[in-house]
Amino acid sequence: MDKFKTIALFMSTIETGSFSATAKKHATDPSTVSKAIKRLEEQLGLQLLYRSTRQLSLTSAGQKYADTVGSLYQQLESCEYELKSANNSYSGALKINLPVSYGRVYMLPMLSRFKKAYPDIELEVSFNDQYVDMISDAVDVSIRSGTLNDSRLVAQKLSPMAFVICASSDLVATRKVDISNEGLVALPWVLFRFKQTGKTMPINFSYKGCQINIEPKKVTIVDDGETMAQMCAEGLGLSLMPHFNAKALVVAGKMKVVAILDEFPSSGVFIVYPKRKDLPRRTQVFIEFVKDYLKEIGETPSKTWLDTSINSS
Repeated sequence: MDKFKTIALFMSTIETGSFSATAKKHATDPSTVSKAIKRLEEQLGLQLLYRSTRQLSLTSAGQKYADTVGSLYQQLESCEYELKSANNSYSGALKINLPVSYGRVYMLPMLSRFKKAYPDIELEVSFNDQYVDMISDAVDVSIRSGTLNDSRLVAQKLSPMAFVICASSDLVATRKVDISNEGLVALPWVLFRFKQTGKTMPINFSYKGCQINIEPKKVTIVDDGETMAQMCAEGLGLSLMPHFNAKALVVAGKMKVVAILDEFPSSGVFIVYPKRKDLPRRTQVFIEFVKDYLKEIGETPSKTWLDTSINSS
C-alpha cells in the first residue's frame, strides 16, 4: 500500500474514531486499516495512536503528525479535484501542431468554427512540416500525413493520402496531357522542394499499372504546397501534389486533375495524440470536431473529395 493511501486511512481513522468505520468508508476490512497504520508507525518509529477496547486516541506525536499531513492531504485532495475537473471540462489549453498546407487549406476554417463552439478552450496552434516529438514538446494533437510508426502515439485515419497530377484549365484545353514518360518529360513542371532536405519531390509513380519516372527539363521549383498549386493553376506547368492542395483550385475551375495516381495503402492523413488512459475532454471533443468537419467536406477514412468530385464529373 502506498504512503498516500496509508495517510488517507490514518486521517479517516482520526475522523471516524474507529478502524471499522474507516474500513467501511474505504471499502476494505478493519484488519487492513489497523495493519496499514501499524506499518506507518513502524516506518516513522513513532506511536501515533493509543489503542484500547473502547476507543482510539492520538498520542502527542500523532497529533503533530495529523496536523501536518492533514493540511498537506487536504491540499493534495483539492489539487486532484481541480485537475480531474479540468480534465473533464471543455476548457483549458490545447496545443495543436498542423502541417502547413493541409493546416491552412482544411484546418483554418475548422479552427474558427471550433473556437466559436468551445470558447473556453485555449488553442495554441503551430504550423510546420518537420518531424515533431509530441511527447517532449507536450503537443496534445497533431495532424500528419504519410505513415506513422510511433508506439507512444494513437493515430486515427482521417482520409487516404491521394496524389494527383494537375494542370491549368487553359493548358488542358489547348493540348492533350499524355500520361507517359515521353509525354510528361516534354511538358513544363512546377516541382515541390522539401525544406528539410532541399530535395525536390521526384516524378516517380505508378499510374494504371505503368511506371512513370522522369526528370523534367523545364521546371519551376517552390517550397510551399499552396504556392505550387497556384502556379500550376496559372499555367506555369504540371504539378504532382496531394489531394488537399488541389481541392480549392479544382473546385473553382482554375485547375484540372489529369491523373489520379495508384493508391498508397499504408499512407494517409492521420490525427495523432499521445497514448494515455484518460484523454482530456478538450482533446476528445477536438478530435471528433475535426472528423465531423472533414466528413462535411467529403473526406472520410476511406475516401477523399476526389472520389465524389471526379466520379460525378
